[in-house]
Amino acid sequence: MTERAARRAVAAAVVLLVAVGASLSHRDAAGIVVGVVVGVVAALFLDTTGWRLLAVSGVAASGVVLLCAGDPSNIGWFALCVLAGWCTLRAGVPAGAAFTAAAAAVVVIEWVAVDEDLGWGSWIAGTVFTVVVAAMARRQAQLIGELRAAQAGLADRARAEERNRIARELHDVIGHALTVSQLHVSSARLAVEEDPAEAIASLVEAERLGRQSLSEVRHAVGLLREDGASSSTMPLPGGEQLPTLVDGFRKAGADVSYDVAGEPARLPATVAVTAYRILQEALTNAVRHAPGAAIRVRVEVDPTRTVLTVDSEGEPRPSDRDGVGLSGMRERAEVVGGQLAAGPSGRGWQVRAVLPGASDPATSA
Repeated sequence: MTERAARRAVAAAVVLLVAVGASLSHRDAAGIVVGVVVGVVAALFLDTTGWRLLAVSGVAASGVVLLCAGDPSNIGWFALCVLAGWCTLRAGVPAGAAFTAAAAAVVVIEWVAVDEDLGWGSWIAGTVFTVVVAAMARRQAQLIGELRAAQAGLADRARAEERNRIARELHDVIGHALTVSQLHVSSARLAVEEDPAEAIASLVEAERLGRQSLSEVRHAVGLLREDGASSSTMPLPGGEQLPTLVDGFRKAGADVSYDVAGEPARLPATVAVTAYRILQEALTNAVRHAPGAAIRVRVEVDPTRTVLTVDSEGEPRPSDRDGVGLSGMRERAEVVGGQLAAGPSGRGWQVRAVLPGASDPATSA
């Protein structure tokens, strides 16, 4: 039921109870008319809020008292219960308690001074019970509102985190594709006169890499759709593709050595993807910022941890030491429970990532 419909229902209930109370009243015609007018007119203004609602409810209750005073069997007293509950729901527990206290005082006076009927106690108990139930309902509504707000906040946070993850994917994929493609194009330019076959091979490799990167970009962009559906179902890179990644840089002319201890193919999917993307970004940065420098890659996999080390003999420019790529690599490592460090090492620059191992329980679930 909407709030507007609830207000109308409460006003209709008060008017109906006032009318019933008037039909059962033993007062003279003038008293009945005054009581009905006061009660009905006040009921029409029950859509107010705060303490104004308490004042309007007090006026409506005055009409009820005018009609039902002296007769504890008149069901018009039910209007007091309705008004007390509405004050609590609409204006808050303090307003409902204030109305209940005033109504109870009137009923007690009737009980002591007019008619010592035990029925008066029933009206007091009924009014108090109504206020308690209304207070519980109000609190429940508040909790539901807070829960919905918290759920909306969590949903917004989840969307933001997912978009940040996709942004990292796009950065890594596009950066890798442009860097390696540039190496192939440069090789083709240098070899186009002396060795046309090598130039053609470099261009073919650049074309293949471009198509592959385009597919990955389409896959990542598809994840940005509101329904979360992507038209691409391309598999995520795994540990067994680390040598292929290194070979791609070698074919582009980069001086990269690769050493592995253990079986990267046995890594859990989340760790394997993280290792692949970190290696991809580290090699891309090394080739871009220190072209021609020798790069050493070592991967150590055991049941407890995976250590990925990328050493470049060329030191990057100062402006590149803490860019988007480096922060993205750190975030990737931390997401799977690992850590990443990057900084000067020997004559060049080193990136070292420590990730969960092949049988780490945190990633095998």
